[in-house]
Amino acid sequence: MQDSEEGRVVKPDRFIDSVNCAIEGIIHTARNEKHMRNHFISALVVLLMTIFLRITPIEFALLAISILFVLFAELINTAVEAVVDLVSPGYHPLAKVAKDTAAGAVLMAAIGAAIMGYLILAKYVLPLYGKVLAMFGTPSDLGTVVSILIVIIAVIIIKSLTGKGTPLHGGVPSGHAAVAFSIATAVSLNTHDPLISALSIALAVMVSHSRLLMRIHTMREVVLGSFVGSGITILVLTAFKSF
Repeated sequence: MQDSEEGRVVKPDRFIDSVNCAIEGIIHTARNEKHMRNHFISALVVLLMTIFLRITPIEFALLAISILFVLFAELINTAVEAVVDLVSPGYHPLAKVAKDTAAGAVLMAAIGAAIMGYLILAKYVLPLYGKVLAMFGTPSDLGTVVSILIVIIAVIIIKSLTGKGTPLHGGVPSGHAAVAFSIATAVSLNTHDPLISALSIALAVMVSHSRLLMRIHTMREVVLGSFVGSGITILVLTAFKSF
């Protein structure tokens, strides 16, 4: 839709004007909706992976359709939210139902795309990931325990130096994220199983994300915690391997 000189909203007559309006809607959504930007970044990463992995044309088509469906659902969700806010500026139970349902549609589309991506990319990515894990060898059980203990001690020391938070609540870095990623890294290096590694990392991400949702940590604190946990664990397990 376009604004006329009198301030009224009119329907574009030319095809090119309709295309411009559609593009403006996409740009508006990407500019104002964080989830849309995340979808675009994820789509870019997947498309770059398809070039590197050299998947078949049919597999590429299935991935492209899945990605476009997620973007389509996010655009519809944004449109529903805009209309609901226009019709019902204040709180209304039905307005909440409309927004939640639209968000649920995006979630279902994202889950479907994730399943499609796993079914297509797993046979390409998991063997490569398995080779990377195998490069580290199999660390000792003692090294795993020691690495987690060192991570906990390191978090306490860093928090004491920064003077923010307690060992288990708030501050720099996130202790939960550090320990979660330390365990995920240890599991990955001990099992050499790409699927188990991916699941353990996913659990670590969920733990870290919960700290953000509870507003206990900032993104910077969580990311720093994940690097502290993974980095120290890799260094300790590598050191134990050399002895």
